[in-house]
Amino acid sequence: MTRPANWLSRKHDGLPLAILTAWDALSGALVAEAGADAVLVGDSLAMVVLGHATTLPVTLEEMLHHCRAVGRGVAAVMADPSTQPLLICDLPFLSYQCSSGEALAAAGQVLKTTPATAVKLEGAEPETLEVVDRLVRSGIPVMGHLGLTPQSVHQLGYRRQANDPITQERVCRQAQALQEAGCFALVLEHVPAVLAQRLQHELRIPLIGIGAGDHCDGQVRVTADLLGLTTRQPPFSPPLLNLRSQGLEALKQWVAEQHEHGPTSSASPATPHC
Repeated sequence: MTRPANWLSRKHDGLPLAILTAWDALSGALVAEAGADAVLVGDSLAMVVLGHATTLPVTLEEMLHHCRAVGRGVAAVMADPSTQPLLICDLPFLSYQCSSGEALAAAGQVLKTTPATAVKLEGAEPETLEVVDRLVRSGIPVMGHLGLTPQSVHQLGYRRQANDPITQERVCRQAQALQEAGCFALVLEHVPAVLAQRLQHELRIPLIGIGAGDHCDGQVRVTADLLGLTTRQPPFSPPLLNLRSQGLEALKQWVAEQHEHGPTSSASPATPHC
């Protein structure tokens, strides 16, 4: 298994990391077989799988449920634990913002009841930095997340962040603070590429980009976006395939064939001989 401690050497050696999301056993098996270095059970499943308009409604219990399913899918195709990708679980909205004690209990639930060995949380407010420090000191690996943070959608929206020098400096200070608090890696979402390039050089920990340009130590993507399964594509994640339209066309054809052919005869079936 790729462990968080190994990611520092990956950055030092210039070996990029590839991270994909998963939400059930099927998608977990798929991204594991694809060779992803890590599988993120992201709270994006609130939108991709559960049909919510934002990530906010998903609960800790739902995240645990889906994380266990993803873990089973990964284990089914990669029985040797040493070859399995790192499994990371998002901490959902209000599972860590209220107090460091509640955050520790939530993250502990992840590690105790699922195969995940790390958690991810958003932001770098003083309270969040306190949470990161508490979790790391308790033996729980933490990945940070700055830039476009979907749990702050009602404040930030889904637009690109850090477009001016002042906000870019703030992101840099927050990134350094998360590193010093103990994060093993940092996701940077939907920001100018020049900011990511700067942070990639300044940080000791790996910088994982999504909509942040190519100058990162790795990339993370929502698998459903890459496969073209979602109805709305983020501007920074063009689909590699168009499975939604292809699958829809195939299913429409099958349904039409059933409607067209139907029963071959309306006569009563013959009584079988015993």
